[in-house]
Amino acid sequence: MDTNRITDKKTLRHEAIARRKQVPPADRAAAGERLAVEAGPLLDGLRPGQTVAAYVSMGSEIPMTPLLRLLLDAGCRVLVPRLGRGLDVGWGELSELDDLHDVAADAGRPTSRRPQEPDGETLGMDALAEASLVILPALMVDAVGTRLGRGGGWYDRALEHRAADVTVAAVCWPWEAVDGPLPRESHDVPVTAVLTPDGLRRL
Repeated sequence: MDTNRITDKKTLRHEAIARRKQVPPADRAAAGERLAVEAGPLLDGLRPGQTVAAYVSMGSEIPMTPLLRLLLDAGCRVLVPRLGRGLDVGWGELSELDDLHDVAADAGRPTSRRPQEPDGETLGMDALAEASLVILPALMVDAVGTRLGRGGGWYDRALEHRAADVTVAAVCWPWEAVDGPLPRESHDVPVTAVLTPDGLRRL
């Protein structure tokens, strides 16, 4: 995709999601396994008990289950977003993968528009300050760390609470790591690394 000719985030999101939907399920599953392998350098130096903020994948995103399992097996304290029951927004602590469940919509029915969440206490946005590593989703990342998300601004608000020297790694498909430049606004928080099934790139 030629991002130089596109300055509209909505258009970029639409094109990115359309291409993702073309990935066969088997290829998507294999990408999740490779992602966990390529994340190795990110996890070097992490000690049991240290906090890692990650996320639960959904839809056309690269599956995060293998990487989440790797973090849990390493004894990390794993935080994932809790996105949506009224004011119940922040982070949840994931103790095991079996704790994840679908989130009910306002009408009481599960919704596929939100990632699965663990039960338990909802921690505030400021819980991110405890993270030694932040792993977050992206639709696209350019060479200077500008990240294109889904447009809600949730991560930009959350990242205000990160530790100053923490690595913030965006996960995307290999073709979504672009030279850019991507459109950037004053509230956009840059990432410091991009992780794809093809490898890790520090920015």
